[in-house]
Amino acid sequence: MPNGHNFQHLPLLRRESGPAQLGRPPRESQKTRDNKSDRTSHSGNLFGSAFSVSNTRKSVETDRVAKSFPDLQAGLALLLQIDTSLDVDKLRRLFDFEIVAEEEDGYVIVASEDIDLVKFNKAVAGFAGSVHGTGIVASIHRLDEDPDQNLRLQLILSETLYELWPNIDETAVYQVDIGVTCLGIKQIPDEPQKRKRESDVEFARRQSEWSNNRIEVYDSWYDLQDERTQEVSRIIVNGYGGSIDSIQHDEPAISLPDSFTMRIQVNGKGLKDFVFNYPYLFEVVEPDNISLTRSKAEPGEEVEPNQITAPPTGAPAVCIIDSGIQEEHVLLEPSIDKESSHCFLPPPESPTDVADHVWPAGHGTRVAGAVQYGEQVKRDGPYQLPFWIQNARILDAEASLPYSLMPAAVIRAVIERYHYGPRQTRIFNHSINADCHCRLRHMSAWAAEIDMLCHQFDIMIVQTAGNLRERAHVPSAGILDHLDAGRLYPYYLVERSSRVANPGQSFQALTVGSVAYQMYESSGWKSFATQPGHPSSFSRSGFGIWNVIKPEVVEFGGDDLQSPGSQTLLGNPSEGRACYPELVRSTMHPPGPAYDRDEVGTSFAAPKVTHIAAHLQRVLPNEPCLLYKTLIVQSARWPEWTNTDEVDTNQVIRTLGYGIPDLERATTNTDYRTTLITSGETSINAGNCDLYQVPIPESMRQPGYEYDILVEVTLSYVAEPRRTRRNLRRYLSTWVDWKSSKLGESLSSFRSRALKEEEAEENTAAGDTLRWKLATRTDHGDIDGAKRNSGTVQKDWAIIKSFQLPENFCIAIMGHQGWSKDPDSEAKYSLAVSFEVIGREISIYDDLRIAVEDLQVELEAEVET
Repeated sequence: MPNGHNFQHLPLLRRESGPAQLGRPPRESQKTRDNKSDRTSHSGNLFGSAFSVSNTRKSVETDRVAKSFPDLQAGLALLLQIDTSLDVDKLRRLFDFEIVAEEEDGYVIVASEDIDLVKFNKAVAGFAGSVHGTGIVASIHRLDEDPDQNLRLQLILSETLYELWPNIDETAVYQVDIGVTCLGIKQIPDEPQKRKRESDVEFARRQSEWSNNRIEVYDSWYDLQDERTQEVSRIIVNGYGGSIDSIQHDEPAISLPDSFTMRIQVNGKGLKDFVFNYPYLFEVVEPDNISLTRSKAEPGEEVEPNQITAPPTGAPAVCIIDSGIQEEHVLLEPSIDKESSHCFLPPPESPTDVADHVWPAGHGTRVAGAVQYGEQVKRDGPYQLPFWIQNARILDAEASLPYSLMPAAVIRAVIERYHYGPRQTRIFNHSINADCHCRLRHMSAWAAEIDMLCHQFDIMIVQTAGNLRERAHVPSAGILDHLDAGRLYPYYLVERSSRVANPGQSFQALTVGSVAYQMYESSGWKSFATQPGHPSSFSRSGFGIWNVIKPEVVEFGGDDLQSPGSQTLLGNPSEGRACYPELVRSTMHPPGPAYDRDEVGTSFAAPKVTHIAAHLQRVLPNEPCLLYKTLIVQSARWPEWTNTDEVDTNQVIRTLGYGIPDLERATTNTDYRTTLITSGETSINAGNCDLYQVPIPESMRQPGYEYDILVEVTLSYVAEPRRTRRNLRRYLSTWVDWKSSKLGESLSSFRSRALKEEEAEENTAAGDTLRWKLATRTDHGDIDGAKRNSGTVQKDWAIIKSFQLPENFCIAIMGHQGWSKDPDSEAKYSLAVSFEVIGREISIYDDLRIAVEDLQVELEAEVET
């Protein structure tokens, strides 16, 4: 634990809950209104397109039969462009269209078993005649009739495959990952509402009937997934003579509730036929190359380590998902949970070969040391290690994941093994990425699996943002490629090719980037960074998918040095040791010391954040991992160099996220800084609001005093994901955001803004809005081009004068409907609010504690009455 005050976090009190006062639903577009005004023309266009698509499909199927292609037992894929305000599930209900994927700009890929599109054409005809119930046709702006399916291919193929597509070799064998939707046309019906004069018995009967129907829908989704998995396997293996790469325990696919992903090998002829004609495909991509950058290290001299002892029996366990660990290492051995060690690599690797074979000084061993020791190996006297380390080896001796393993399946196997194990592990370090920037079309199977695991289990996965290599092939670019093209540091860090690497875009993983220690220039070498806390030259940056702030935090992972000359060189020469993190080194490949400063990377920044997470589990063992993530982000600060008006804050948020976390701020309070937190598992349904109240003592807001008060708020939540949806609000079953009371706004006024059933006061929303750094729109905060509510970690902060503080500072947590129509669908969340007197002029902890205790008594009394 850090030195200083060890005051407990205060409880954040929920004042009340109720239906949320949400904003207006989106309005239909002008194009939709125009279609309603000219029904004849719009209906004629859709009729023509539907007729063309149906005839093309019949012609293609006749040709496929003549060429002996396999029977796909499916209908046809349609590409629609719809009004973005339209609920896509209406397409399922009215036309029996299965929603394959939602895309940007209103494009939706749907599938129809009926090639003649009878129900669709009937509705179009009805729309032309103004038949009641056909108004939805106005919101269908276009049906794509291109026989070559160019736009559909562009939406489902990766960029690389789309460019390659015209030149696919029909005899060559291709390995690809395919995403297949499997939701069918059934959906959960609306929950019944009690009618006037309806008896309790009759209402109970209708509720029971609805509940049974809901169960049937869920069962139908699971059955369809099994059916489609077998169907695709049959087509690929028996129809095209291809093969399915086994995922785990002979399972052919990795599944989410709405879809499955399968790795196949098939010749070009079969691949083209399958992609063109199987209507339930939403993604076809080449497998990621998962291979960590190799060390350029120059080891130093041997150093004598201090005496260390095993952690306490009940200490937190941290699972290192990596290249294995040198378990006999003198600095780690007492903390290794050897009975749990396991190798997940396929034969000829043995399940018991868990050593770190990566040359010259290991990778997983270094990561484990950073989790255990944090910034520096302990040197003074005996030291009891704080955590147990578990060793999950998934990388081979070349620090690579074999193509025969799907990373989404591997991480599920690891999480389930250790979370269900004797120590019920909750914290996992995953310093592994693909070597290319993440795609933005859909959440990857790997990242979505992490999101699903965090939804299912109370776990925390600390994930690296990924490293830029020296050189890379297009569409990627390495550091030297950027420099050769005239893109200088740090500007190349926000290039498209420098975006966080898969699975760093995962919403639920806490993604960590890297910053440099200092400026260095000597002996012909110099650092890229010119100040402490500058982004590392290799650290990948944001924004992530759907403009989410990624990485969320950064830690010290060091900096490459460059040797300018006729040809720029990159390296980690021994004379620049102060620029590299101190790491435990594997001694399996001597010579070399047990620890040294000789390598850099985001791989070694992430475990320092894991170190904080494990301390939080030690201090708050009964709290959910969502709270650990919340407190880590809450503790993060931008470094000193950002505190000037000349700084490009958009570039800062993209490279540093919310900043560098701090163990002391995350785990303790002081006289001058107080953090209030929710406790235990807290959940919210769509359409509901939880209102939290923080009483501000008079001593903090006395007139005449102008102390600077830093106010920080962090929300972290988790909900169930769907890969086939292509924006934040449809990717999650329920999405959540927050809003705060204004300066000078009364509690009753804020309640009327937050809760639906509260009557609005005449002076509702009176008072000034806090000048938040981010706010809820990209043009409302101090940081242009970014907003706080784009992801599932939502932090914001503001500095106000003490006399401006309101009597009560309130936060409303708002639940919104995502993809799920199930009224029981919910999101789990944690919330933290902090106040800090920047100049330390007055103490605030005790007065805040007393005010919270008084409010707690008041709220309990209200409940009793």
